[in-house]
Amino acid sequence: MRTLTFTVSASEAGQRLDKLVVARAELGRRRVAELFSQGHVVVAGRRIPKGELAREGDEIVVSLEGDDRPSPEPEARLTVRLETPHLVIVAKPAGQPSAPLRGEGGTLAGALLGHYPEMEGVGHSPREPGILHRLDTQTSGLLVAARSVDAFNRLHAALRQGAMTKRYLALVPAEGLPDAGVIDAPIAPDRKNPKRVLVVDGLAPRTGKNRARPAETRFRLVKAVGPLALVELTVSRALRHQIRAHLASIGHPLLGDVVYGGQSSEALGERHALHASYVAWAGDDTIAGFALDEPLPGDMASLIAG
Repeated sequence: MRTLTFTVSASEAGQRLDKLVVARAELGRRRVAELFSQGHVVVAGRRIPKGELAREGDEIVVSLEGDDRPSPEPEARLTVRLETPHLVIVAKPAGQPSAPLRGEGGTLAGALLGHYPEMEGVGHSPREPGILHRLDTQTSGLLVAARSVDAFNRLHAALRQGAMTKRYLALVPAEGLPDAGVIDAPIAPDRKNPKRVLVVDGLAPRTGKNRARPAETRFRLVKAVGPLALVELTVSRALRHQIRAHLASIGHPLLGDVVYGGQSSEALGERHALHASYVAWAGDDTIAGFALDEPLPGDMASLIAG
């Protein structure tokens, strides 16, 4: 098992240990939280909670199960829809993870790093080189990646401010679905099942481990064919599983999304019927704006033909 050992300096004293490990180990916040919960961060042989404050002179030992950074895969297929000096927009197929969990191959991150090595060190964490926003493994569609730190910061700011438009297409049960609507409901982690999130009421806590975060999903009916409806969904800054959980909360889970109560589909295989179909941004004084559409993939399109 690979380990990282470092001594807390005077300037680092008083910082939360989890934030310090994020900086020292160059890992994402979620990965570091896992290391703390699994007891892989110790001081003098003592497991420590992630919220503990660092003390000058303490020796911190972090045990890593393996390097979770992607390996560059220059031969991997990458479907590029737009390339500029600042960014690339690619079409991710369903079934491909956006980033590795434990350094495995075959991820979009590995393909991006293989084709655009300058993305190394750009982004939220080393295992997500350049990636501005992730798509679930079984979601297909458009994903934006930055080619420099400056570009990433500009794009990330636009995303946080709601200036970047993202739209999705989904297949859901048609019966009882309104022509349009807004799902405005906070989302919180499901502590009993890390593969899910929970849609909660407005009284849910906004701080602590079970904190809920505001989330809004707008939808409109595109067409209905038999028992299925094709809906378009608009979000500005989507939380993890936001669309999946929101649709399930109104009784219209994604086709194929068995995690949230959706009906399985032989035609879709392991994927669920969610596709990132549109992304647009007006640009700024450095990066030119863009607006891209990605057609519905064949497996989804065949189910709504007619």
